[in-house]
Amino acid sequence: MRRLYTFSALLIRFLIEIKRYPFNTLSSLFTLYLVFLLLFAGAKYAQGFGISPFGEGLEALVVGYLVWIFALIAYSDLAWEIMREAQQGTLEQLYMCPLGFRFVSISWVLASFLVSCIFSGALLLLMMGTTGRFLRLPLGTLIPLLFLTLAPVYGIGFLMAGLALVFKRVQAFFQILQFVFVPLLFLPGETWWSKALPLSLGSRLIRAAMVEGQSLLTLPARDLGILVATAAFYFGLGLAVFSLCERIAKDRGLLAHY
Repeated sequence: MRRLYTFSALLIRFLIEIKRYPFNTLSSLFTLYLVFLLLFAGAKYAQGFGISPFGEGLEALVVGYLVWIFALIAYSDLAWEIMREAQQGTLEQLYMCPLGFRFVSISWVLASFLVSCIFSGALLLLMMGTTGRFLRLPLGTLIPLLFLTLAPVYGIGFLMAGLALVFKRVQAFFQILQFVFVPLLFLPGETWWSKALPLSLGSRLIRAAMVEGQSLLTLPARDLGILVATAAFYFGLGLAVFSLCERIAKDRGLLAHY
């Protein structure tokens, strides 16, 4: 029961921050929508010359941009929070939680994912209204696919959070990663090596669910197996690096200092 209370407290905190700072929330939504409008205008202009820069048309653009937004939130949210807690001098208080900081971190990730679904859902409605391409939303298929697709990115987020424990400031590396994710979303998914990379296979399966209406039962079982294995590998690797950095930070006495 204590675990449920802890998770609920983190989720309520996210929702309170969204409600308490509406200008920041709406500004973030408007900024992301403005970037999409620029991409949409560029894609329409390219289509006039018979060029499809996103491979499968506007549907691929909408789905790819949506997954990219989820990925940005997934890999940076936990690291940003650790840096903020370290700056405020409250990071050690989180480590005093009876359930352990690891459980707090994973609960933070799950709460962030649920709030991201609400935020990205609003952005998706704006994008579909702008493009006139109304995609299918089979939640029973989309939510598991989204979580498995983003699990490797959350693993990268734990890796970044571990680096933030040791090095305190890792913002510059965030800017590199957000551009690395873009080509991963549009890689051809026929080769084994592309399927083993984060986001690549998952974004294709999400596209198949939203554009073609496929479900978990009709998607290729082999691809689903690869997606689960990839999610477990990258998430486990991120946790392992986080644990290593955590031990280094404790040995050097870095938790209490910024």
